[in-house]
Amino acid sequence: MYPAILEQGSRAPWLARYPAEVPPSLEYPRERVWWLLQEAARKHGERVACRHYRQELSYADLWQAARSTASRLAALGLKAEDRVGVLLPNCPEYLASVYGVWLAGGTVVSLSPLMVAEEIAGLLRITDCRIVIALDLLAPLVLREEETSPETVLVATLQNRLPFWQRLGYRLARVKRGAWRSTDPSATISCDCVTPETTTSVAPPPHRDTPGQPAYILCTGGTTAAPKAVVLSHRNLIANAWQVRAWAGGRCGQDTVLAVLPFFHSYGLSTCVTAGVAMAATLVLHHRFEPQTVIRLMERHRPTVFYAVPTMLAMLNERLRAAPADLSSLEFCISGGAALEPAVAEEFAAHSGAVVVEGYGLSEAGPITHVNPLNGTARPGTIGLPLPDTEARIVALDRPERTLPSGQVGELAVRGPQVMTGYWNDPEETARVLRDGWLYTGDLATCDADGFFCIKGRKKDLIVTSGFSLYPADVEYVLRQFSGVADAAVVGVPDPQRGEVVKAVLVLKKGHRFDRRAFDAFTEEHLSKHKRPRLVEVVDDLPRNFLGKVLRRKLREAHCDRVPIEETPAEGTA
Repeated sequence: MYPAILEQGSRAPWLARYPAEVPPSLEYPRERVWWLLQEAARKHGERVACRHYRQELSYADLWQAARSTASRLAALGLKAEDRVGVLLPNCPEYLASVYGVWLAGGTVVSLSPLMVAEEIAGLLRITDCRIVIALDLLAPLVLREEETSPETVLVATLQNRLPFWQRLGYRLARVKRGAWRSTDPSATISCDCVTPETTTSVAPPPHRDTPGQPAYILCTGGTTAAPKAVVLSHRNLIANAWQVRAWAGGRCGQDTVLAVLPFFHSYGLSTCVTAGVAMAATLVLHHRFEPQTVIRLMERHRPTVFYAVPTMLAMLNERLRAAPADLSSLEFCISGGAALEPAVAEEFAAHSGAVVVEGYGLSEAGPITHVNPLNGTARPGTIGLPLPDTEARIVALDRPERTLPSGQVGELAVRGPQVMTGYWNDPEETARVLRDGWLYTGDLATCDADGFFCIKGRKKDLIVTSGFSLYPADVEYVLRQFSGVADAAVVGVPDPQRGEVVKAVLVLKKGHRFDRRAFDAFTEEHLSKHKRPRLVEVVDDLPRNFLGKVLRRKLREAHCDRVPIEETPAEGTA
């Protein structure tokens, strides 16, 4: 099946641009996601699957670790499609945990280390999640009041894997957060010493031919009281992994991937956790993006592939200008999560020698739907072409059933095997964005005669900061709880490093004065890091239309003419 973009232009020019090494249609394994790791272990068992600090696990080791985790979960009474929360950074235990959950027949609920306790509790509540696998430092976020805590919390630790000085800091952090109280030796999981002798065999779950069952649930929006969660099936995850592998030329057993994109985010999940394993790549894991650390990892481990967001590339460029490094091992770099400035891509390509291209996706689509070709025909400033078996079209905003001709701006709609099954227990919202299999993305875009797509803006006021998407209403809901705030509006303001930063425009209650220190303390307690406003402005009233709806466009325009009362100091990537 050729992508439906052929409806918008002549067939010949589009096919001429489609990479010859990438088939427009693929055959997908009718398996569950754990099969990817089993196959990698069967065909490339001795190959290094992941490196984390000084630890290395082969694919055979990682498969054993996943089986061990599955055995633990089965012993806890995990049943088919039961939800298991995973609250871990990028580490071997994350890989063993998610593949272990899938092997045991469960569904992974992605819990972000950036979340606050309230957000985690809300997601656990709506998914009826009774088992959580967490890092010991993060376990206190889960173990709160007895009535909101899950039945079982399995913990992992990085303490014994860290260099000496970091190990001391880690121990101090555990004491400060009270994490030591939640560490029960009988409830620990580890990838430090997994061998066949320590692993109890677990039989694959029944109904292996039903890959349409839910595999992964991740929060993508909604208020703390009612978060909106995307449900991706086994078929969705397998398909996107297969598509990414095909786009990379069908490579297998050759690549080393620098895996610093957070695995709890759909972008890191697809490119590293599933596609990386489908490619039997060696994953160099690190839990946080720091330019100097990333450069050091590149020089030491010589990765061939780097998945990034524009913020990362901009920060690396800044560091490399001052201190050049040997990044010549990189063959290609794919940037997503936000618009990539062509100048940023060109500079990083000059520093590294890699092919740097832009792609596009959203959590509801597995997430990747478009990528520029890697064969030298990429078009800077565009998101490229649809992946194999992915249909894409630009539709009229007032008549979504009408496909617009080339060059006109409309809403981007996509359809393919990677598109989600829906939102968790939210049929109304699912029906709003999924119609006849088409996912209406809410992004404004164009398509040229050769089939290259270009994002022009957002139909709604979604804010994308450092590759993370957030809805203004989520932040406003929390800000209105702050003492003295009568009303609040949140907009995204362009930022050269993060793409956008969050700006809050506040209306205070009569007689109240704004205390920025208290405000920042409040947001640190109730909002994830990437959701916290960096810019704050106090106004007498918010601009509204005749229906009372806040005109965010006017707030963004006014930002150019006003100076915010205070700005949070810049930090690293959220």
